[in-house]
Amino acid sequence: MNLCDFAPEYIRAIQPYQPGKPISELAREMRLEEGNIVKLASNENPLGASPLAMEAMIQALHDIARYPDGSGFELKQALSQRYDISSEQIVLGNGSNDVLDLAARVFLKPGATAIYSQHAFAVYPLVTQTIGAKGIPVPARDYGHDLPAILDAITPETRMVFIASPNNPTGTLSSANDLLRFIERVSRDVLVVLDEAYYEYLPAANKPDSISWLKQFPNLVITRTFSKIYGLAGVRVGFGLAHPEVANLMNRVRQPFNVSSIGLIGALAALEDTEFIQRAYALNRAGMLQMTDGFRKLGVKYIPSYGNFISFEIKGDTANTLKVYQNLLRQGVIVRPLGIYEMPHHLRVTIGLEQENQRFLQSLEYALEEVT
Repeated sequence: MNLCDFAPEYIRAIQPYQPGKPISELAREMRLEEGNIVKLASNENPLGASPLAMEAMIQALHDIARYPDGSGFELKQALSQRYDISSEQIVLGNGSNDVLDLAARVFLKPGATAIYSQHAFAVYPLVTQTIGAKGIPVPARDYGHDLPAILDAITPETRMVFIASPNNPTGTLSSANDLLRFIERVSRDVLVVLDEAYYEYLPAANKPDSISWLKQFPNLVITRTFSKIYGLAGVRVGFGLAHPEVANLMNRVRQPFNVSSIGLIGALAALEDTEFIQRAYALNRAGMLQMTDGFRKLGVKYIPSYGNFISFEIKGDTANTLKVYQNLLRQGVIVRPLGIYEMPHHLRVTIGLEQENQRFLQSLEYALEEVT
């Protein structure tokens, strides 16, 4: 018998997460110059990293022979002050994906169930299946979370519910009132994971005061990341906020030194770079208008988005969607196909710099002409 046959069936059945195509890979495949390729596939910040974070990380390079602070003391202190919570409520992760995995490892087991929305982030079913638990996707409503239906799907076997707001890849948002009413109705023995990776891209009027809810709901975990608006996707820093007892359990299963010293120092500096965050926010708002105006002129249907990306529909059969995607690649523009999200007629594009957005829209116009 093959050694791999001894691995649990639920592990062998996992479909690996597929990240956005790297620039270097497309350059090799299409024999393109890397400098002429525009990557708008992975929801990265087109401004790059926070300048304050870059300088801090460069200065920290001389000390990389030493292990990082395994407790992340300074970053936790800064987050504690920023969000007015105790450091005992904070869990640091190798990106917020790591925090999602830690929550699953603590609260799921074979026989348990976790609930998430159709079209929600692919990591939710992945971390669920890795534990051997059963994932239950709930049909979406207008590509967004149907919170009443998710509530109805909870059974005595349910231990976790994943809610993303804004949601990736659809960009849809659940209102603060709807979220609060939902959490109020969830049994206290079910963990609610509120994934707010794109929180900083929300207009002030749409931002829920979700962290204040932690005082009321001991079964709530909020996850955020430094990968998006802070521009630190490459150094992998995320964090979770939770009841101290929940955070304590998550920290027990956390790998030692799961966040690098460079990541800790970069995140600490990025947290204070308010000018950079304001620029990134403004750029995204302008870029979103540029994209939606362009879609309307091209007659392309899109899903209104609250993130730093937008998903759009290709008319015709699914073959057309693949043709448009491949045509964009040949023009040196990388976007994201959404077949794995049960959206085979959609592609997702990240909001880039003004010239990158224009390059995409021009390339899309040409690609659409090729399939009509």
